[in-house]
Amino acid sequence: MKKLIVLAVIFSQLFAQHKDKPKHSSLMERKYTIEKLQMGDVGPVRIVQLYADGFEKLSLKEKVFTYYLYQSAIAARDISIDQRHRDALEIRELMEALYTHPKGIDKKSYENIVLYTKLFWVNNSQYDNITSRKFVMQGSFEEFVANVNTAVKNGAKISLNKGETLTQKLERLQRAIFDKTFEPVHTNKTPGEDMIAGSANNLYDGTTFAEVEAWAKAGKEKNPLNSKVVKENGQLVEKIYRTGNKHLGGTIPAGMYAEDLQVAISYLEKAKAYASTPLQAENLGKLIKFYQTGDLNDWRDYNIGWVKETESQVDMIHGFIEVYLDARGAKGQFESVVNFANPELTELFQKVGTNAQYFEDRMPWDAQYKKSDVKPLKYTVINVVVETGDAGPVSAIGINLPNEQDVREQYGSKSVTLYNIVDAYDKTGGKDILKEFAFDAQEVERADKYASLADNMHTALHEVLGHASGKISPNLKVDPQAALPGYYSTLEEARADLVALYHIWDPKLVEIGIISNTMETMKAMYDKEVRNAGLVQLQRVPKGHDQLEEDHMKNRQMNVHWLWKNADCIEQVQKDGKTFFRVTDYEKMRVGVGKLLAEIQRIKSEGDLAAAKLLIDTYGFKIDTTLRDEVLQRMEKLDRAVYTGFVMPKLEPVKDKKGNITDVKTAYPLDLAKQMLEYSAFTKREKEKAKAILSK
Repeated sequence: MKKLIVLAVIFSQLFAQHKDKPKHSSLMERKYTIEKLQMGDVGPVRIVQLYADGFEKLSLKEKVFTYYLYQSAIAARDISIDQRHRDALEIRELMEALYTHPKGIDKKSYENIVLYTKLFWVNNSQYDNITSRKFVMQGSFEEFVANVNTAVKNGAKISLNKGETLTQKLERLQRAIFDKTFEPVHTNKTPGEDMIAGSANNLYDGTTFAEVEAWAKAGKEKNPLNSKVVKENGQLVEKIYRTGNKHLGGTIPAGMYAEDLQVAISYLEKAKAYASTPLQAENLGKLIKFYQTGDLNDWRDYNIGWVKETESQVDMIHGFIEVYLDARGAKGQFESVVNFANPELTELFQKVGTNAQYFEDRMPWDAQYKKSDVKPLKYTVINVVVETGDAGPVSAIGINLPNEQDVREQYGSKSVTLYNIVDAYDKTGGKDILKEFAFDAQEVERADKYASLADNMHTALHEVLGHASGKISPNLKVDPQAALPGYYSTLEEARADLVALYHIWDPKLVEIGIISNTMETMKAMYDKEVRNAGLVQLQRVPKGHDQLEEDHMKNRQMNVHWLWKNADCIEQVQKDGKTFFRVTDYEKMRVGVGKLLAEIQRIKSEGDLAAAKLLIDTYGFKIDTTLRDEVLQRMEKLDRAVYTGFVMPKLEPVKDKKGNITDVKTAYPLDLAKQMLEYSAFTKREKEKAKAILSK
C-alpha cells in the first residue's frame, strides 16, 4: 500500500548529514522545478526533475542489473495507461503526433495541444490523479480535426482500426477528448451509484457492480488481480493479463497485454544474469513465469521469494499491484519501481522494523487481532531510478508490499521510503502554506524544528508498522479487500495513518535512537495532520465538486473529522477573518486515535462492510464547500502545487567495441516531453519485436 504525498514533505533536517553530493554540480546549481501546468480546474501541477545520487557508487554488475530492470519497467508502462481508459493509448498517440508535427498549426491551438498533452502524460490518461475527474481539450473539435490533418500532412503517423478512416477515428474519440460530461469519473465510489458502470476506467466492460459481485460470490472469479472482466454473449468472462507459453511449446494461450509483457520479460531475462544473489535471480524467474501463465499461485510464489530476499542493494517492484483504480478494490494496476538502497539511512530506520513485535503488542485493538509472531520487518530507505505505470510520474513517498494479507501474515513484508522523491519535494515545496494555515506562531516554530522528523516518522510508522500490523479473524473466509469493496483502500490507509499517530508517543522511539524529543515531534505530527485534513487538502477539490474521490484524502478527512466530532480534542476557530483547525488537547487526541484505530482494525478483521460504509460516508466523503472556497482563495497568493509529476533519471549504457556494457551513466533530461516521447518510441519499437516472438 502506498502513502501518497499531499504536501511537499520536508525531509532535510534529519538527513542533511547523509546526503550524497553530486560530482558534476552543487545542489545550489541544480534545477528541480522545470515548469508548472494548469488548465481550468486541473492543477497547478509542478513538473520536477528527479536525481539519483549514489547510483555511480554501485558496482558494474549492479548498474547493469539496474539498467535492464529500468528497461523492463518502461517496456510495460502502456499496460497501466490502457487500464486507465480504453481510449487512452489512442488519445496519447494522437496528441504526440500533434505535439511533434506542429508546422502550420495556429499558435493558440498548439499551446492548447501542449498543455493537454503534458497533463495527459503526468496523469497517464485524461483523468486527474487527485479528483478522479476528466479534463478536456481546449478549443473546438473542428479545429482539432484540422490540426490532426495538418500533422498528418507534416508526416505524422496515426494508426487506424481495420476499415476505419481517420475522420471516423476522430469522431469516435471526440467525446472522450472534448466532452466533460461523457464518462466524467475515473473511479466512482459515490454511495448509491454503480461503482463499475459509473467508472470510466478499463477494468470492466459491459457489466455492473451487482453482476460482478454475484458472479464473484458464485466462485467464478479466478483471477481478481490480473484480469479484465467483460460481458460476452450475456456471460461474464475474465481476460487474463499474460503472454501464454505456446511460443515456448506450452499449452497456455496468450492473453491481454501479451506483447507488452513479453518485452518486459525479455529485459527481466537479461537482468537475471546480473542478479546479486541466487535468490534474486530465482525470483525473477518466478515473476517471468507469472507473466507467462497469469496464475496467481505463481504471483504468490514470487511475492514470498521477494519478501525473503533482503541482501541485494538493488531491488524493484514490478507487477499488477495497487487496487485504487478499481472501485471494488480487486484489480491491480501495473506499476514498476526500480531502486537502490541508502545503507546509512536504512540502518537507522530499520530499528522500527526490528522492534515490530514490541509495537504490535501495544496496539490499542482487541487481543484477538494482534499478531504474536511478528518477524522483524524489512525497512529500506531507497533512491528511485525509475517509476512507471501506476507508480509514476506522480509518486508515492513510501510503499509497503506485498498487499496479499496471507503473505504478510506468514512471511512479512518490505517497507521503503523513497528518499530522493522526498528530497525533491523538499527542494520545491516552500513554507508559505505552513505560515498561511498554521494557527499561531508557536505552531509554525514547532513545525520549523520538528516537522521534517515528524513527516519522516509518520511515513516510517505508517509503512513499516501500519500496513504490516494486525491479523484477520478466523471468521472471515475471504481477503478483507474482497469483503470491503469500495471501502477497503480508504480504510486501510486510515488504519496505517492512525498507527503512526498512536505510536509516535512511545518512548521506545527515543530508546532505540531514532528521535530525541517524543512530545514535540508528536505535536508537530498531530498539528500537521489536523491542518492538512481540515484545510490544506481542500485545495485539491475544484469548485463544482463537493466530495472526495482519492482514498488517501478520504482517509485523512475521516480520521480528523471523527476526532473533531467525537474526541473533544480539535476545534475549528476564526481568527482575522480566516478559518483554522487546531489541536486543543494532545492527550485526548491520542486517546481518540486509539479508539478509532481499534474500531477500524475490528472492521478490517471482521470484514464489517456496513460499519466501514457508515464511518467513511459520514466523515470522509463530503466536504464543506464554503470552507473549500475559502482555502482556494487563500491559496491564490501562494506558491502551491496540487501534485507533482517527476521527470525520471535516464540510464545510458557505455559499451566497448564488442558491444559489452562497461558502465552505466545517469542523465537528467529536464524535459517532460522529451522523456515521454522517448518512452513511447521505445515501447512501440520493442512491441514489434515481441509480436514476432509470440507469433512463432
